[in-house]
Amino acid sequence: MQELANFTSSLKLEPMKGLPESWQQIQAEWIENTVRVVGQSTSTRENLHYLVREFVHTTAQILEGGPLDLLDPILARWASSLTQTDLESSASDLMRFMGVLVTSALEALITHLEPATALVTYKALLPCFNYAYERLAQHEIEAKITYISNHLSEVQQRLERLDKSKSDFIAIAAHELKTPLTLVEGYTAMLREGLSQPNTDSGELTPMLDGIENGARRLRSIIEDMIDVSLIDNQLLSLNFQPVWLNHLFAILEREFQPAIAERHQTLKIHDFPGSHAVLMGDPERLLQAFRNLLNNAIKFTPDGGKIEVNGRELPGFIEVTITDTGIGIDPDDQAIIFEKFSRLGNVALHSSGKTKFKGGGPGLGLPIAKGIIEAHGGTIWVESEGYDEVRCPGSTFHILIPQQHPSLEGRVADIFASLTPTPTPSE
Repeated sequence: MQELANFTSSLKLEPMKGLPESWQQIQAEWIENTVRVVGQSTSTRENLHYLVREFVHTTAQILEGGPLDLLDPILARWASSLTQTDLESSASDLMRFMGVLVTSALEALITHLEPATALVTYKALLPCFNYAYERLAQHEIEAKITYISNHLSEVQQRLERLDKSKSDFIAIAAHELKTPLTLVEGYTAMLREGLSQPNTDSGELTPMLDGIENGARRLRSIIEDMIDVSLIDNQLLSLNFQPVWLNHLFAILEREFQPAIAERHQTLKIHDFPGSHAVLMGDPERLLQAFRNLLNNAIKFTPDGGKIEVNGRELPGFIEVTITDTGIGIDPDDQAIIFEKFSRLGNVALHSSGKTKFKGGGPGLGLPIAKGIIEAHGGTIWVESEGYDEVRCPGSTFHILIPQQHPSLEGRVADIFASLTPTPTPSE
């Protein structure tokens, strides 16, 4: 375009004296040519027709003596349509559109005017085109600067959050690992002292051995969670697909959590919902682990005397499970963060160990692991909560969608499997 502008500037042409007589036809063809080249769908063409017509009519006002800044509102509206793709690319669709607009103008002028008159008119339009290009380029640069600044700010926030998560994890992991290690060391010392004394009753050593066993089991649980997170991150989580029934899994978990529910004076209600008796294909061990983590989370963040309900429904191709509690809730800004590894809410300095203690801490791996397991099955998980309030306790509801993949079982075989309860080992 610049070469053509230089060429027309070098020509000795008479200045324009008003608009050409055929200007109405030129405008109509200019608009139609631009819309035809750019528009892909009917709705796009209708919108483009308005935008191009507005620009073309404004250039006519400028040719009749109006200022170039009459184009500013139009160009500003165009610039507001820049997409993320435009802002990330070197050449935006908006600048390409401007190129089509200029080419279509030249084609319309050549069609309806004598060559000399066409060149004079085109030369008169050049300031409009140059002004439009400059203003659009300015708008685009400003938009890109704003976009990049916002993007860098988001990256900085993510890095700061990641750095804080790492620091928090180190503090929490040290605390989590120190507690069972202290148990092991303490009971080992007591056991050594007891064995060194004569006539020691073997029954007196049983509590010490139990303490060592519980501490070692807790250490193993933390280490296995770390390994699971690593497998999920690297997409190496292996699933052993077999027939599984959700009601059987929840029956296991109901028995497993009964002592904790009784200790906290809570109520756990597991509904017999549509789809809970359906035979699915999944890894019962992993699904049990995921639902265990979710129920454990609900118990921990529900005050004593609260209620936890497991319900669900059957959807086309999916079984939806909901776990609802009357707990302290989750702030909307934190509802995505809780599924990130090593992230946890609250003050790390107030961290305390306890698998089901109210607001008891942990390394922040339970929900990320549950999310990884559900997604590995082809499902999804999300949470809904009005917000965080330790006084009003608005509660939270976790939604889990599991694909309803039916195994190829027939008649009696399916009945035989349905009568069996999966035997994954409950976590201590």
